[in-house]
Amino acid sequence: MKNITDRHQLILKKLQQEGRVNIQELSESMKVSGVTIRKDLKVLEDKNLLFRTRGGGSINNPYAIERTINEKELINAEEKQKIARAAVSVIGENDSIIIGSGTTVFELARCLHPTKHLTVITPAVKVTLELSNRPNVEVLQLGGLIRANSSSVAGSYAEQILGEISCGMLFLGVDGIDFDFGFSITNLAEATLNHKMIESAQTVVILADSSKFGRRGLGRVCGFEQVQYVITDNKVSPSAVAQLEEKGIKVIVAR
Repeated sequence: MKNITDRHQLILKKLQQEGRVNIQELSESMKVSGVTIRKDLKVLEDKNLLFRTRGGGSINNPYAIERTINEKELINAEEKQKIARAAVSVIGENDSIIIGSGTTVFELARCLHPTKHLTVITPAVKVTLELSNRPNVEVLQLGGLIRANSSSVAGSYAEQILGEISCGMLFLGVDGIDFDFGFSITNLAEATLNHKMIESAQTVVILADSSKFGRRGLGRVCGFEQVQYVITDNKVSPSAVAQLEEKGIKVIVAR
């Protein structure tokens, strides 16, 4: 059994090499209990040397912070545009889709120029304004209180309408993709609305740039078993792609 100093040095070394650590793996390699490792991680977190996560620790803060939509538009803008263009190709023959809120899915709205009739259901006011005069596009704007940070509605009115709807595809943006926690966003009210949108769609497509991997928001949106596609950019790690594919998700890397 290693002493506390040795354990801490090994944990920090593994963090530097791999970016994250797992309690079970550390427990087995150091021949100490999981309780001991959890205490070690707590001490190291108190010293601001790591962030504790579910089942382990990370060198990076795994918790996404809520930003305004105007701030988000400036982050990884080029990657979001590439992701949006790739997302258009999966719509296929669907005649109805849901576009959620967020800057990446808004880029999808900008790219939509269907040659056949397409109904777009959305909680996002910016998506509605973008598509309201677009040829061959009919927009159903969900109702409710508009959140200033996202320019999107949330609440019981929007959820009630979704309860009466069934559509082909849902395009959803997220703030975090964590392999222990699932897909998440930073706002609980919008997370609840996302649950309803998922129930209303036959196929769920997540649009997320590579910075969202290894992070988590306050509100869990869904697990991996509820998602059919993830579309991301070419900075995503091969290991993340492999883990998604192992869960039966088709990954499209926009280039």
